[in-house]
Amino acid sequence: MFEISDLKSKKLPELQEIAKGLNVPKFKTLKKLDLVYQILDLQAANPKVAATVAPSEPEKPKTKKPRISRSKVEKQEEKDASAKPSETNEAQSNDSPKTNSNEQRNTKPRQKNNDNDTKRDNQKSSQQNKNQNNRKQNHSRNTHDKSNFDKDLKNRYKEPEYEFDSIITSEGVLDIMQDGYGFLRSSDYNYLSSPDDIYVSQSQIRLFGLKPGDTVLGNVRPPKEGEKYFPLIKVNKINGIDPQVVRDRVSFEHLTPLFPREKFNLAEKQSTISTRIIDLFSPIGKGQRGMIVSQPKTGKTMLLKDIANGIAANHPEVYQIILLIDERPEEVTDMQRNVRGEVVASTFDKEASEHVRVANIVLEKAKRLVECGHDVVILLDSITRLARAYNTVQPASGKVLSGGVDANALHKPKRFFGAARNIENGGSLSIIATALTETGSKMDEVIFEEFKGTGNMELQLDRKIANRRIFPAIDLTSSSTRRDDLLLDENTLQRMWIMRKYLADMNPVEAMEFIEQRFKQTKNNEEFLMTMNQ
Repeated sequence: MFEISDLKSKKLPELQEIAKGLNVPKFKTLKKLDLVYQILDLQAANPKVAATVAPSEPEKPKTKKPRISRSKVEKQEEKDASAKPSETNEAQSNDSPKTNSNEQRNTKPRQKNNDNDTKRDNQKSSQQNKNQNNRKQNHSRNTHDKSNFDKDLKNRYKEPEYEFDSIITSEGVLDIMQDGYGFLRSSDYNYLSSPDDIYVSQSQIRLFGLKPGDTVLGNVRPPKEGEKYFPLIKVNKINGIDPQVVRDRVSFEHLTPLFPREKFNLAEKQSTISTRIIDLFSPIGKGQRGMIVSQPKTGKTMLLKDIANGIAANHPEVYQIILLIDERPEEVTDMQRNVRGEVVASTFDKEASEHVRVANIVLEKAKRLVECGHDVVILLDSITRLARAYNTVQPASGKVLSGGVDANALHKPKRFFGAARNIENGGSLSIIATALTETGSKMDEVIFEEFKGTGNMELQLDRKIANRRIFPAIDLTSSSTRRDDLLLDENTLQRMWIMRKYLADMNPVEAMEFIEQRFKQTKNNEEFLMTMNQ
């Protein structure tokens, strides 16, 4: 059997003879390398034929030159040396008469020759030492050069050391622990503990004056050995503003609250009958604290969705958060897919403590954004279930109201709802919350009574209208906004007073049917107000 190394070592005529024995077609026209591969291919196809051809080409034995040992060389030199004195002695015996006469003459030159020989020997030995030193130096240089070359090769093919610091930029909402350090929570996990959390050190929190709820954008590095989280190494922006500016902000509690003066125009782009009715009968302004009071199955969630889409379409500068507490999972998915805004949810299968944590961090985030001059809208569904969650988590104080509500349990939901305000010189926080009534639970009645009158906008939904499948099921005479004269122009305000007087004589179902019919006949609210004269 032939091997590729053996074939490559052979010359072309030898390969042609092998190819002739294997019946390789057109082997005379092939080059050496092509012929080698043709032979190997035929050998793989017909190993028996290759076995018969292989012995005919015996490999030439490698002949090695015989090494002459040092001992033989030394013996040969001794023989030569012994032969030379005998020859000289014979010559001396033959020439003895001449040499005897000249011995005295040649004594001094012999001494000179001996001196010359010693000098020559010394010169030779010194020359040999120099040569040996030069060889050593050359050898050391060669080894040094070789080591340098090896190092260069290693460095050339060595994997480069990558620096991963400051490559990843990440954003999250700050949640500060009791020990002083904090984590940036991800909105993908509804601001709860998750694998995406980013560690923020205590020194960074003090340096930038960070508070719970701050939205921080910064650079992150990978965790080292023994670290669990990605640590924050550089802060780029806080709440969308430069960190140096944020340090001088005024706290939310010290900002001056005012009545809403700038109205949300819900009836311009993507307007529906629901948003047009709200725009006229109970207008919503920046900084509104509104409550949608409804019985179960009256379409309050759909109404919230229409409000959210109207604000998103007409006011893109507003930051919207839809907070769903104790809601059904399918409604959460529906909100996420159909509403342009941040949806934060805690479904009814979660614990009450999670409802409370999600609500607290959303409120803190909204407050920090308002401190930096942003307009924020929170659409809460529902404040009744949020109050129930706070009542479950609240430690027992010993004072229990009717319906099993703890006396101190409603303080935090009131603080949540009361955070809505229009801020003087920029910034506003609007909260539109839904409240459940007539559910058959005494606790829900007590919660609604506690919140009744705290808002400055109220929208009443009626079950009788919803049973007739008239949507939105709004009780027009009971729905209104406080100080709507700051939101509506004078002409619109005059016409709405006339409309309210006209609708006051009707029951809620008749009033809603009349308004729905007129709204369907007109394209917008201005056209509707113009038709009032007819």
